[in-house]
Amino acid sequence: MHRKIKETKRGDSKSPLLLSALELKEHIAQLANQYLPNDTYYLVDVVIKGSESRKKILVLVDGDKGINIDTCATISRQLGHHLEENEVMTQAYTLEVSSPGIDHPLSMLRQYQGRVGKRLKVTLTNGQQVSGQLLEVTPKAITLNKEVTKGKKIEQQTIEISFNEIEKSFVLISFK
Repeated sequence: MHRKIKETKRGDSKSPLLLSALELKEHIAQLANQYLPNDTYYLVDVVIKGSESRKKILVLVDGDKGINIDTCATISRQLGHHLEENEVMTQAYTLEVSSPGIDHPLSMLRQYQGRVGKRLKVTLTNGQQVSGQLLEVTPKAITLNKEVTKGKKIEQQTIEISFNEIEKSFVLISFK
């Protein structure tokens, strides 16, 4: 939903009233979706931080096979151009288009599907943490191959975790 920016008079000039933070986030999300190169890419989140005088707009984009810096730069240029041309932002801002990165938890089914075969660290709603290789993703749950230490042996245990049991999940980086 997009609301037209209203105008008010200040002396002889007109200045637009600011969109609410939620409206601005929704508007930027709609715009970012328009600038995705094709349907293998998808918007993960739009984060707006900063003060009223200087905003930082972070647009997180991912792809079924990942996303590279050139694609992020292209989206950033197109989105930035639109924001400037249409005077969407009335104050100074910084625009950053990026992949979610390792410090951003998985939040969408599509992200999990693209990480099959990777190792995850999952924090459950009960506080327990589980790590293992992601084997399968369904609309309701994930299946992990969890390592269980029994004495000096390490055994593999396949477990299913429903999405409503997951507090957050991160991809574990391997340096092997």
